Amino acid sequence: MLAPDSVTSLLSLILAIGLAMVHIFASRLGFLEAIPRSRWLSIAGGASVAYVFIHVFPELSSGQAVIEQANNPLVDFLEHHVYLLALFGFAVFYGLERMAKISRQKNRQTGEGDVTSKEVFWLHIGSFALYNILIGYLLLHREEPGLVSLWFFFVAMALHFMVNDHGLREHHKSTYKHMGRWILAAAVLVGWAIGQATEIHEAAIALLFAFLAGGLILNVLKEELPEERESRFWAFAGGAGAYTTLLLVG
Repeated sequence: MLAPDSVTSLLSLILAIGLAMVHIFASRLGFLEAIPRSRWLSIAGGASVAYVFIHVFPELSSGQAVIEQANNPLVDFLEHHVYLLALFGFAVFYGLERMAKISRQKNRQTGEGDVTSKEVFWLHIGSFALYNILIGYLLLHREEPGLVSLWFFFVAMALHFMVNDHGLREHHKSTYKHMGRWILAAAVLVGWAIGQATEIHEAAIALLFAFLAGGLILNVLKEELPEERESRFWAFAGGAGAYTTLLLVG
């Protein structure tokens, strides 16, 4: 019989594979491409945002205390470390989104199609690969350990990956389908493998979680807010409300 730690490790590997599968197979869910926006994507976005506001942000508060106790001279000059990292994560992915949109616009104007340039594709996918590595790592090392926390994290990230995958396919078209999705799927497993082999300080976990929170909020809102998406507010609100209820009850 497996020890509890072994059970958690095995389950986290299965869930890491599950997250990788989202990237590989999400493109086959044709109903997600509808305009007005598929209610399922709006529900997924709402649930992902609920996870950040109800589960992650309270953990950032406790993570701030951990960082202050670490007495690291590299971060002592910052008063609100975790919140600055969340803002940094938000800004980084905002910049990536703007870069992809500008690249598509330039290519449309020059008759090269509604798709990003190769340089932007690699920068975009490379950044999201690091993002997925972080998520794979956090499957094993979250601020709140335990199987319940693991399941909530997995469900939120799986829904989030559905939203991300839709946006990346829209930007990069066939290049993403033939190459990008496989890179992002592999990145989750790489992150899990790194987490299996190493464990960093609790203060660093808090900082990584903060960066993830900022990136997650931007990546959901950039898909929900543009007018051309014709997003479904009640589906978004319903997803947020339902997942909030689960988090509070759990």
